[in-house]
Amino acid sequence: MQPILTYPPELLLKAQGIRLAFFDVDGVLTDGGLYFSASGESIKRFHVLDGHGIKLLQKFGITPVVITGRDAKALRVRLKALGIVHAYFGVDDKLAAAQASLDKLQLGWEQVAVIGDDWPDLALMQRCRFSAAPPNAHDEVLARVDHVTRRAGGHGAAREFCDLLLIAAGRYARLLEQACA
Repeated sequence: MQPILTYPPELLLKAQGIRLAFFDVDGVLTDGGLYFSASGESIKRFHVLDGHGIKLLQKFGITPVVITGRDAKALRVRLKALGIVHAYFGVDDKLAAAQASLDKLQLGWEQVAVIGDDWPDLALMQRCRFSAAPPNAHDEVLARVDHVTRRAGGHGAAREFCDLLLIAAGRYARLLEQACA
């Protein structure tokens, strides 16, 4: 089975060699809206496509790391269900958290991809090998990334990012074939 997803060769070259992917949450894994219950608990909506994409990354050696400025029980439950073991919550300085993660995993910025949507993500995006943002990202972010996803944050943007990384790694076609068998 031939994949229908295609990306320009120069984009795929830029996305090769990725071993770690940093994910923002609000505006990337969610739609960016802040929902609160009557008791004040934060409620989040996640897209199942994004979760499956993250699991596929893990399966083929790309480590997902979540760095978010907020913390919520719903987020922790979702990340645990996805098997994400590297996550930083309530972070003011995303660059420091990212560098700590890289040091811990003994990786360099040339092995990193980032998907984010707002100014706190820019420091990571300026240092990484490959950056992406959903179309609902802030204009300053959109002007500086390597790729703008077709799908919005919370609606499959993270899955598109994962698929692009898997295509660049030469893994996507085989995964698709296995899924169709």
